[in-house]
Amino acid sequence: MEVYLDNSATTRCYDKVIDEMSRIMREDYGNPSSMHQKGVEAERYLKRTKETIARSLKVTPGEILFTSGGTECDNMALIGAAEANYRYGKHMITTVIEHPAVLKTMQYLEEQGFHVTYLPVDETGRVRPEDVERAMTRETILVSVMHVNNEIGSLQPVEEIGNLIKMMNPRTLFHVDAVQGFGKVRIYPKRMKIDLLSVSGHKIHGPKGIGFLYMNDRVKMKPILFGGGQQNGFRSGTENVPAIAGLGIAVEEMMSHMEEDVDRMYELKEYFASEVVRNEGVYVNGLTGRDSAPHVISVSFGGVRSEVMLHALEDKGIYVSAGSACSSHKRESSATLRAIGVPKDLLDSTLRFSMSVFTTREEIDYTLKTISELLPFYRRYR
Repeated sequence: MEVYLDNSATTRCYDKVIDEMSRIMREDYGNPSSMHQKGVEAERYLKRTKETIARSLKVTPGEILFTSGGTECDNMALIGAAEANYRYGKHMITTVIEHPAVLKTMQYLEEQGFHVTYLPVDETGRVRPEDVERAMTRETILVSVMHVNNEIGSLQPVEEIGNLIKMMNPRTLFHVDAVQGFGKVRIYPKRMKIDLLSVSGHKIHGPKGIGFLYMNDRVKMKPILFGGGQQNGFRSGTENVPAIAGLGIAVEEMMSHMEEDVDRMYELKEYFASEVVRNEGVYVNGLTGRDSAPHVISVSFGGVRSEVMLHALEDKGIYVSAGSACSSHKRESSATLRAIGVPKDLLDSTLRFSMSVFTTREEIDYTLKTISELLPFYRRYR
């Protein structure tokens, strides 16, 4: 039996996405900037996908920019906003549990003369709005807080933070990395006072190498890519038409039955969390109810190194991860787990299980049974 529980790293494409992308690469392969009919046909896919995304967020199609994925979205939002608004101030705020695409970009901006405040989180992995309030100054030009943490599934109070930011300084921009949250938790930028929102296609059963940045039409931002001036000059480069079309289908599919899928994932998550801790020395990190994301579960296995447990599960056909896929090649312990106070002896004994719309109860039961069988065996060799 094969069980894929690493959906926070990437997801399997919907069949409709694969079929449509294949057809477009064979038939509608024109450059959307070309003036002939092939170009016009290609451009229609861009327009259609923008409209689909805009409906899901309740924004306008003109506020959607296509990118190569979440990392480019974060870089574009932070660097572009910083360079366009530094005259108002050079202070930025983020949290210690952000994705490397945000943290590394913030470090780069510090090298360019910006000052960054890194906020802590509580034991559940949530940033406190009052900490945002205390950190803000008259020179704060941007605040960046992720929607859902990619390691423990903590759900951030983005609406409360957004309203707080705009009450204190309407000019301060609010960026939200929604790569793990979009399609699992409803998010509406206008209502939540979000100015910039990052999303990646391969986390929602779309293709890799495509994403989108929501940018409020009032935001001042400088491009970080230069060339032919596509997408109103904000992101030059020939658009990836097949992937954009695939992204549009993935968004449409996820949003068409989101409530039903999310309810089922919450049920599986709560069931898995309640059963896995029946094993001695096993702990779930963070929240597991509906005050967390529906698909991410962080579990520490006392007495067994995460790498050992990961490969033991892999041998049984179960695929999980030892943390963020974008930083799992590093040996340093997780900043997120340290931030929420996970004991030192469990930092290197933690795995992330992440579900999708395709995950079944049978797969979860098989995983639980396998864990119960493996743990006693590998603890004998610690």
